[in-house]
Amino acid sequence: MKNDKDEREDPMKLIFNYDNVFFSFFYDDADSCIHRSREYALNYVCSGEMLLDNGTQRLHVRKGECVFIPRDHHVTMYKRAYEGERYCGIFLMFTRKFLREMYVKWGRKNVSPTTPKLGSDVIKLPRTPELTSLFASMTPYFDPEVKPNDDLMNLKLQEGLLALLHVDERFAPTLFDFNEPWKIDIMEFMNENYMYEFTMEEMAHYTGRSLATFKRDFKKISDLTPEKWLIRKRLDVAYAKMKESGCKVADVYAEVGFKNPSHFSTAFKKRYGVSPTAAFA
Repeated sequence: MKNDKDEREDPMKLIFNYDNVFFSFFYDDADSCIHRSREYALNYVCSGEMLLDNGTQRLHVRKGECVFIPRDHHVTMYKRAYEGERYCGIFLMFTRKFLREMYVKWGRKNVSPTTPKLGSDVIKLPRTPELTSLFASMTPYFDPEVKPNDDLMNLKLQEGLLALLHVDERFAPTLFDFNEPWKIDIMEFMNENYMYEFTMEEMAHYTGRSLATFKRDFKKISDLTPEKWLIRKRLDVAYAKMKESGCKVADVYAEVGFKNPSHFSTAFKKRYGVSPTAAFA
């Protein structure tokens, strides 16, 4: 059974992963993260509030509400207390492997060649009996001592998928689309997304390449490795912001993608020969 418990970085946050079903509980008043999942997902709020912001769209998701998040969709999530209740949520992730299995099992009959696909935005779903009963049946597993079996969680994923297909017929051609993505320009992607923390595998995936092809294509356009290119890009953007706008380290380090000011200052000094505070004193 896969059961990943993550409370190493933040003792005020508990996240349990049971075979692509995530249970999260935040003890503090607010938490935010940049979310970009390779897979389609459902996110249900049991208590508290989740604010989703993708730059053009802002959604408030509160107790008893559920949203559908498209594959490869970039969104910032703010999870916080609301009306005296701390944030508590359930996240179901539908991997491509799982969707292929469901398509073979019973999905083909649900896909019509004339049905259009959904757009690429996050969708707040209606409160259907299927979704309400699904998540109500899963709340006992917020107790870390009550561990479900993998086959039970797989059934919950199937139930969630069926609930989506009953909400809107356009979910079928959207979820059961297994075409590989087209290649996109690597540098265009990197320049637009340099501030996010991607693994090499994720960068390859988001640009429509295998890992080997991504490495080969990147080598053709840069003498740097992708990791070193990202650090240089972040530093150059931060330098420009501090020089032109008078921004301080605290204002820019996270914005350009560094985890903490210490890491930023060390990398800045290595590139420019002086600390950021000395450079703009």
